[in-house]
Amino acid sequence: MRQTKKTVYIKFFVPINVKSIDELTRLVVDKLKERVQRFVLLISSPGGNVAAGLSGYNFMKGIPAEVVTHNFGSADSIATVLFCAGSERLCVPHARFLLHGIGFDVKGPTRFDEKILDERVKSLRIDRENISRVIADTTGRSLGDVENDILQGTPLNPEQAREYGLVNEIRSELFERGAEVVEISARQGVAVRDMERGRRR
Repeated sequence: MRQTKKTVYIKFFVPINVKSIDELTRLVVDKLKERVQRFVLLISSPGGNVAAGLSGYNFMKGIPAEVVTHNFGSADSIATVLFCAGSERLCVPHARFLLHGIGFDVKGPTRFDEKILDERVKSLRIDRENISRVIADTTGRSLGDVENDILQGTPLNPEQAREYGLVNEIRSELFERGAEVVEISARQGVAVRDMERGRRR
C-alpha cells in the first residue's frame, strides 16, 4: 500500500518520560524540516509520566502534518493519551489499552503538611480531568463516562477499543517495504535512525 505523502514511521517502544517525549518532538521537528507530511507513530508503551504524555499529545496534535497512531502491543495509562493524537488510530489484532487512575510516588522519608497534600490532590484532579477530556474528545463519549472508566480501571482489547471509539481500524500491517522507520531507543530516549529496506540489521 503506497502513500502519496512523504511518510516517516516512528517506533515508540519505550515508557513515556521527559527524555522519550523530548526525543520524539525533536525528531518530528527535524523531519518536518525535511518536508515530511505524514507521521505514523507505532506505539507500545506501559505509560509513565503524565505531564510528558500530555505534552507529547498536544505537540503531535499541533504539528502541520498528518498523524496516524498504531498500537502494536499495548497503550497503557498515559500512552492511551499519546495514541489519541492520531487523526487515524489503528491497532493490531493482539494488543490492549488500559485506562486507570493516576497517583504520585514518594521516595524516602517524606513529610506532608495540609497545604502540600491539598496541592497534590488538586494537581492529580486536574491531570485526571485533562486525560479524561482528551479521551472523551477522541471517542465522542461523555466526560463523565470516561472519568468513571478511568477511576474504575478499564482494560480494552482491540475490538472493545474499536467499540469504545479509540480505534478506527484493526490492522496487522505496520508499514510497507521500503518505508523509513525511526526508533526511539530505550537507552536514555536516544533516537536510532534506520532506513528499513525489508531487511534486519
